[in-house]
Amino acid sequence: MGLRKPGTNGVGDASVVAGIARWRAAFVTVFVGLTLLKLLLVSTLQPFGDEAFYWQESRHPAWGYSDLPPLTAWLIRLGESVAGHGLWGMRWPFLLLGSALPWLLVGFGRRAFDARTGWQAGLLCLCLPLAGSLGVMSMPDVPLTVAGTAAMFALLRAMDRDHLADWLLLGVALAFCWMSHYRAAMYMLAGLLLCLLTPRGRAQWRRPGFWLAMAVAALGLVPLLISNWQQHGAGISFQLIERNPWRFHADALVQPLEQAVTCTPLLYVCLLWAAWQCWRRRAEGGPWDLIALMSLSFIVVYFVAGLFADNERFRVHWPLPGYLPLLAALPVLLPRTAGAGWWRITTACGAGLALLAQVAGLVYLAMAAYPATAQSLGGARIVPTAFVGWQESADIAKTQLATQPALLVADNFMMAAELDFQFDGKREIYTLDNPLNVKYGRAPQVAIWGLDEAALRHRHPGAPVLLVVDEFAARGSERAAWLGSLCARIDKLQAVQRFSLFEGRKSIAFYRGQVAPAVRESRVEDCVAWRDYINTLDL
Repeated sequence: MGLRKPGTNGVGDASVVAGIARWRAAFVTVFVGLTLLKLLLVSTLQPFGDEAFYWQESRHPAWGYSDLPPLTAWLIRLGESVAGHGLWGMRWPFLLLGSALPWLLVGFGRRAFDARTGWQAGLLCLCLPLAGSLGVMSMPDVPLTVAGTAAMFALLRAMDRDHLADWLLLGVALAFCWMSHYRAAMYMLAGLLLCLLTPRGRAQWRRPGFWLAMAVAALGLVPLLISNWQQHGAGISFQLIERNPWRFHADALVQPLEQAVTCTPLLYVCLLWAAWQCWRRRAEGGPWDLIALMSLSFIVVYFVAGLFADNERFRVHWPLPGYLPLLAALPVLLPRTAGAGWWRITTACGAGLALLAQVAGLVYLAMAAYPATAQSLGGARIVPTAFVGWQESADIAKTQLATQPALLVADNFMMAAELDFQFDGKREIYTLDNPLNVKYGRAPQVAIWGLDEAALRHRHPGAPVLLVVDEFAARGSERAAWLGSLCARIDKLQAVQRFSLFEGRKSIAFYRGQVAPAVRESRVEDCVAWRDYINTLDL
């Protein structure tokens, strides 16, 4: 994968045309191959907890939810309305959006530089693991990233030619960002820095189209404002306060290493080098000023914020939008820099290794989707337990309920959402007040739906229940406290069945009992749920 400078003479012109065709062919080949692999995953990989909860939100249409704005749930609702309930119905809109991302990079590179660079940028986008794999799961980062990239593309065009259509596209794209995730604020911040720190950016304040774009973008805030008003600020409170300690934690200094692993080390080094080169060229005007400010805003601000913000949840995908415009700049920078040959080789090797790593990761997930190959992963102790065992657990619950009807109760929101997905939303599934519900911002939403522990006690005092417990959902010392508390929440708890996979690395326990009138005092060591868990570890 060599990145070469176009020729400029007659023979060179013919070579450029041929070169463009080769890059286009390489892009289309990789795009088709990755899309086929993603199609397999979309249709077979069981949903993991967050994804199942977004599906659950789609069954309760609203202006927003306690964890997210509404667009993810709305897309899932659209998908299932067209294709029916199931993995394909839930995921196809996200696969379509994720597949659009590399084409947006092709357009961005073409507009910023030339056609050859456009195809090279699209190919590098396919190689970057988080970008190339986008759309496999129904996640808010899919519409957020695609809409954000469309906004960058629209801004690039609007700053160059000041057409009303480009400003309108910018506003619509930013509105969709706001409807996808609270992290849309980063796109606004990056744009603000561009418009404050560069001459071309400052000129935009005097253009009517700019203010039209901001007005349209503000419409995306309407669902957020309505939902937070309805939920007494639950969404904003979770995103800004509850999930973030806002104090320095030194362990976050490893973020560059996390990013190097995520992007693959060689490609990550090349992207940082490109960011520095763009920053040095920002005084030359477009497109260097836009690429420099948009990229470094995400990379630097997220690094600094990460030193003080949430360090317990998955965060390696946050800077992804900052890498995308650099993928267009990188092929252009290589021939213009001293030591270009070395950087070309590094970029080519980095992109190739990144693509191989991405394909290996997707194949790894595909193996987890089938019981036979999942067992081989389990034998090697590398099985992704978040994607396995949900359907089997639901089948056991269905059998138990057919034998002896009862209320179905899960011990945390993820387990409840997975069961709800497998039951196609055809029965009420309550969830106990697990600390995980609060940690992930889902407790207010479950309460709004009337499916939390308080609603269970209020509606069904003393009713028989089938309790489904994911024994490894809680971690470390929290596990003993939680499992030991189940006897205080459910009276007359009795073990009825256990489902275990991969030598106990995935364990779902089933209990019968009755709804307790209130949480009562209990000792951890006296609870059957804790004793059974300990006994399985001793086997």
